[in-house]
Amino acid sequence: MTSRRLSNSTWQALPASVAVPSYDRTRVAPGIVHLGVGAFHRAHQAVYVDDCLAAGEADWGIVGVSLRSADTRDALAPQDGLYTLAVRDSGGESLRVVGSILSLLVAPENPSAVLAALTDPRTRIVTLTITEKAYLRAAGGDLDAAHPDIVHDLANPQMPKTAHGFLAESLARRRIADSQPFTVLCCDNLPANGATLHRLLVEFAALREPGLASHIADTVAFPSSMVDRIVPATTDADRTRISDQLGVEDAWPVMTEPFRQWVIEDDFPAGRPSWEKFGVTMVGDVGPFEDMKLRLLNGSHSAIAYLGLLSGHATVDRAFADPAIRQFVDQLWAEAIPTLPQDAGLDTADYTAQLARRFSNTALAHRTAQIANDGSQKLPQRILASAIERAEAGLLSEHLTLVIAAWIAACEARGKTLPENHFTDPLDVPLAVLFSRNLPTDELVAAVFDLAGFAKDHAERQPLIESVATHLVHFRQGGPALALAALGIPGARP
Repeated sequence: MTSRRLSNSTWQALPASVAVPSYDRTRVAPGIVHLGVGAFHRAHQAVYVDDCLAAGEADWGIVGVSLRSADTRDALAPQDGLYTLAVRDSGGESLRVVGSILSLLVAPENPSAVLAALTDPRTRIVTLTITEKAYLRAAGGDLDAAHPDIVHDLANPQMPKTAHGFLAESLARRRIADSQPFTVLCCDNLPANGATLHRLLVEFAALREPGLASHIADTVAFPSSMVDRIVPATTDADRTRISDQLGVEDAWPVMTEPFRQWVIEDDFPAGRPSWEKFGVTMVGDVGPFEDMKLRLLNGSHSAIAYLGLLSGHATVDRAFADPAIRQFVDQLWAEAIPTLPQDAGLDTADYTAQLARRFSNTALAHRTAQIANDGSQKLPQRILASAIERAEAGLLSEHLTLVIAAWIAACEARGKTLPENHFTDPLDVPLAVLFSRNLPTDELVAAVFDLAGFAKDHAERQPLIESVATHLVHFRQGGPALALAALGIPGARP
């Protein structure tokens, strides 16, 4: 491998087959700060912004912020923020160098620099992909005011650790400076993600200063959005292959699929890029699109992940090629689709057909263990929301509740039939304590529901617990084969 790095001084000599920025990066000004600058952001929002920069909208460059790890900064800073996007399907791979990230900051190293970027008057939008668990919600969905990082940020507003702390302090400073608030655009898989973040940030600010809470509630826009693109983790083999094709080293290219989707509520008082010119759907209400994605794509992704892990399938395409899992996913969709808005013009048949093609993409090698992370944070909106709505309508949810049981079974399997740390969850420590007590299955499931806050205060909670417990007995007795066979799925044999 060459020792030269991808950078401003080398990208112009890349092979003609590699797409490169068509604009002068030195003329681009920062207009967006992104919190959580991981692989998904670089395969999704940063690409849409790159399209806008290429069209001449030069005041929307991105300042990327890592709230925890320095890995992305360490990989991309020597490359002047440049990286390669590798779009892969069974027909091959196309490479594109993305130039929209102008600089990268690491919050724990220099919170003052992050606050300076957020308070810069040129910053008009703050986007977030920090994962569900980083919103620090308690079991009931409100802000976890007792979380150590929240306690720290309330006591040390000048040196925040959390997204809440950074947003609140920077908005407070902009208020004092009489600078227009930025728009906060959540891009994580939360139900009504803009409204959810709005509520959580107002709760945080109220603990700090009631006047700041009122300011945020009254003047800051929080449009909701729905994002969709499959982005598997980059491997060392990916790095070697991409660098060989470039002729220079790229320390952190991003792998993705051809499909991408972004639906955004159009509420940007401080302005925004012309995203709609490049395929973004700007709407008045993102809710129906969000529900369809969470319940059909993300819900089935979780099902494939846990059933795949328990069946010995390392990647999504291999799990989806398992006839029993494939039929289960079809039946899972059949349960979830009636819970979607029926008057929003959603084409669920076309959407699920697209999902089937995407899940079958053998070139992505999307690891089931990657998708399995943080199940306690993901399952409420991906699975439980549909199951609760079906229960309220007097309908069964046998396939939906099986996904919850598969998650519990996969958590139990770590250190036994699965490697110890094959995937992780914020509740791993208390879950391990529960598992060590050898409770009867129904008591264990009830305790897990209590711990995770699943279906809290819902009248349908007990029937859901009983259904999950029935499935979990099958998983414990005969693995996924027995659990699926109990649903009458052909090809699933205990």
